[in-house]
Amino acid sequence: MNESSWLRRARRLHALGVTGLFFSEDEFDHERYQEIADIALEMLADVGGLPIEQVAELFTESNAGYSTPQIDVRGAVVEGDKILLVQENRDGRWTMPGGFADIGYSGAENAAKEISEEASVEVTVSRLFAVRHKAKHAYAPDLRDFYKLFYLCEKVDSSEPKPGLETSGAGFFRLDELPELSTGRVIRADIELAFKMAAEPGMPTVFD
Repeated sequence: MNESSWLRRARRLHALGVTGLFFSEDEFDHERYQEIADIALEMLADVGGLPIEQVAELFTESNAGYSTPQIDVRGAVVEGDKILLVQENRDGRWTMPGGFADIGYSGAENAAKEISEEASVEVTVSRLFAVRHKAKHAYAPDLRDFYKLFYLCEKVDSSEPKPGLETSGAGFFRLDELPELSTGRVIRADIELAFKMAAEPGMPTVFD
């Protein structure tokens, strides 16, 4: 199920306002674009049920220039009939290791770094298997816009997973024993796809 059209339109309106502020050189146009961006923030605050100040903080980086989607990177480590998951400190639910893409690292390097930091497992990255537009899938609604990159990874040693600073648990799970997922980060369809891609290396990358 995709996100609501109201959320999509409010987020797009905010992006148009921010981008207009970045390019506009006319004082009056600048005021209009600022008003558009402010109204969009109010709409997003209403949709999310959050104080407008908190919503504005989510878009601090977007306000610096041309507004673009953010990047979320996830690493899938599949061993036989099990996949590596970590338990998030923030909501107590489980996900493939990953998070915001850090500047200075490639997508694959980000995936390997996140797995090391969140599960204490060292990996090599074998392939990009999916690029998702978060808004087009059944993730928990998000006020921000994201592209999600999923990489297949392989352990390089026999170390057992252990939680890191941002996680409270780490382990391998079968598809029929998945714990409660952190659906803002990963959904069951992502895990099913990871198993399928690991079993059929010749399958092309999935993208929206």
